[in-house]
Amino acid sequence: MKINSKIIDDVANKISHSLPSGIKSIASEFESSCKSILKASFEKLDLVTREEFDIQKEVLLKTRQKLEQLEKKIDELLAQHDGK
Repeated sequence: MKINSKIIDDVANKISHSLPSGIKSIASEFESSCKSILKASFEKLDLVTREEFDIQKEVLLKTRQKLEQLEKKIDELLAQHDGK
C-alpha cells in the first residue's frame, strides 16, 4: 500500500510542534528526519487502506454466504440420495 504523505506530514508536524522551544531551531531538520523514518517504517508494514479492507470484508461475507448455501444444497442432495 502506498502511504498517504499527508498522514506522515501530519504526524511529523505534531512531533515537531511538541518539541521544547529551546530546540525549535532544529525543528525543520527534525521534522524532515521524522518524515523519512515514518515513511520507511510504514513501507515495511503490510498495510491496506480502510477502503481496501472494507471491500475485502464484503467479498468475504458474500463468499461465506455462498458457501453456506452450497453446504445446505449438498446436505439436501445427500439426504435425497440416502432416501432412495
